[in-house]
Amino acid sequence: MLKKNLLLLFIAIAAASFLSGCQKIAANSVPKASKICPGKNPKFSIDFFKTNNQGQKNSKGINHVIIFNPQSPELDFKVNLGLSHKLYAKDTQGKLRKEYVAKQFRELIVGDNAKLNGQLPIAAINADYIDTADKPQGLNISRGVEYSGAFKNKRSSFGISGGSPTQRQATIQAGRRNSEVLNYNLVGGNGRFYRQGKFKDICQDLGEFACKSATNRSMAAITNQGYVILLVNDAKANSEIELSNINQELLPDKFDNVLQGIANNNCLGKIQEGILFDGGMSPGLYYNQKIYVENYGPIGSVFLIYKK
Repeated sequence: MLKKNLLLLFIAIAAASFLSGCQKIAANSVPKASKICPGKNPKFSIDFFKTNNQGQKNSKGINHVIIFNPQSPELDFKVNLGLSHKLYAKDTQGKLRKEYVAKQFRELIVGDNAKLNGQLPIAAINADYIDTADKPQGLNISRGVEYSGAFKNKRSSFGISGGSPTQRQATIQAGRRNSEVLNYNLVGGNGRFYRQGKFKDICQDLGEFACKSATNRSMAAITNQGYVILLVNDAKANSEIELSNINQELLPDKFDNVLQGIANNNCLGKIQEGILFDGGMSPGLYYNQKIYVENYGPIGSVFLIYKK
């Protein structure tokens, strides 16, 4: 009787052990959710993060970065400027009103002129330079309506085309584009440091002050896969920054390192085109109801992104 009971106990323990092992194997065999690299995710639309100067994500990074897919059906775009009246307003003779006033970054991302279909933007970056009469200097077009300055044909501009989402494309080039659909949302800039995939250190082009003294930067880049990187580097940002030899304000010869690092780490492809926006007292970056970078100089234009 004792032997029979011991045998039954052994069988029960063995069965329990076998069942427990099966449960562990089953649990381990369940695939774990993995985050898809943005460039490999067909549904990717927009993201914000901070990086160091090697393009590595860092919660205390000095580079405030927005990446987005221009062809995402979840996104739309618009340009705003410092105007004393409603955007797209016309006078009694039917001519477009262009009465400019000095406005700071914060002012240009709120109010009726910043709205699209009744909604305020989810993201924004400062863009064009401004002249002494508060007029933008470069080529600025908002939803097909042009507000431009004296350098519109000489300096390059960044923009997102019109058309259906699947037809949209980002461009950086000087003057109006040959195809009108490309002249839909454009903002002026100055200092083109990537052309057709080739990087150039533009320190000499910028001059001594802009190259080595006014080192807070605002820029846009486009990859060969069509993705866009917006980046503002500013030690005075409204977020925690821990400075180091790989996390500091950028000199022009380092633009390549951070942008290609961001592109590689997010599967966005190779950088094709890159342009500076107004630096000095102008850089500004906004994302999801927070201004991460804000300076107090007037701005010629802002590029706005909306989430549908």
